[in-house]
Amino acid sequence: MSKKKIRVGIVFGGRSGEHEVSLASAQAVMNNLDPEKYEVVPLGITKSGQWLLGTEPAKLIASGQSVDSQAEEANQAVTSVTFTGDPTVGRLIPIEGQQGLGDDGKIDVIFPVLHGTYGEDGTLQGLLEMANVPYVGCGVLGAAVGMDKEKMKMIFESAHLPNVKYLVFRRNQWERSPEAILDQIEEQLGYPNFVKPVNLGSSVGINKAHDREELAHAMRVAAEYDRKIIIEQNINCREFECAVLGNDEPLASVIGEVIASNEFYDYNAKYIDNKSRVVIPADIPQQTAEEMRRYATEAFLALDLSGLSRVDFFIDKDSGKVYINEVNTLPGFTEISMYPKLWAASGVPYAELLDRLIELALERYQDRQRNRTSL
Repeated sequence: MSKKKIRVGIVFGGRSGEHEVSLASAQAVMNNLDPEKYEVVPLGITKSGQWLLGTEPAKLIASGQSVDSQAEEANQAVTSVTFTGDPTVGRLIPIEGQQGLGDDGKIDVIFPVLHGTYGEDGTLQGLLEMANVPYVGCGVLGAAVGMDKEKMKMIFESAHLPNVKYLVFRRNQWERSPEAILDQIEEQLGYPNFVKPVNLGSSVGINKAHDREELAHAMRVAAEYDRKIIIEQNINCREFECAVLGNDEPLASVIGEVIASNEFYDYNAKYIDNKSRVVIPADIPQQTAEEMRRYATEAFLALDLSGLSRVDFFIDKDSGKVYINEVNTLPGFTEISMYPKLWAASGVPYAELLDRLIELALERYQDRQRNRTSL
């Protein structure tokens, strides 16, 4: 008798500046899930937040469209659905009409391939926790602090993990006193510096400022994406990444170096010009690689992460000191993305990596079921 397949809901798209990146990640995951083990259920989220059952990321990528286009085409076999916060339902339900989806609504585990806001920041995780549905990746707390660069760095500091110097301002502070803030940044960080939205990834909204005019422009851009803006001191550095896999006993991959095609590893260098290079394993002393791997697992545990994360590092070319930059709790998952490439170089091929992530999701779900919810 054949073993029943696991129904995996692949959630992609979303209300984020990383919508298009998510489509490519989702298609790669779907291509590599073993059809003998899994039944794939594609769940695309439009830029306005509508959930669509049956969306096909491959067609969207080929046509250069977003999930929204399939919501607008009446001939597409998609159904508007949602999860409810009622844990006794435990399945997708249609938005319109009273007719249920039957077995089509049942999901054994959700695999979010949503980068950025409303997918990687704890909001989706909160919905799935309320619905009591297993899911791949970090829980509410880990996702939220892993997304918020300010709180992340505060936790790194408390865990004695080395950070580059930084400042954080709220959007209303910037709009109220821009000249005073520019003065403070110049005095405390100098030039060049990096300006980023606190809650976003894939280098969206990030700029490097070399003078006051560029700094003001970068602040305005970052403020369009988030209510908090972080400015980091520039160091003369090399950039490295480490992949982490696990729950309470995480494992770290080999270290990879990113050699950006542009002045820094921006959105264009990551996804468009195809000129950036990666070196895996990185050409660094073994002692330095072990230090990064140790920092990666310490950061993972300090932020209470689970399932997966990619941890990014700098090495100061002048002093040789290692700095932790940030974690990414739902990193890119295309076949050329660093997270799967680092694990492939560590002896875990893509399909096996997906198996392990689903196992970790179900393991974590079973552990949560042990928690008492009443006296």
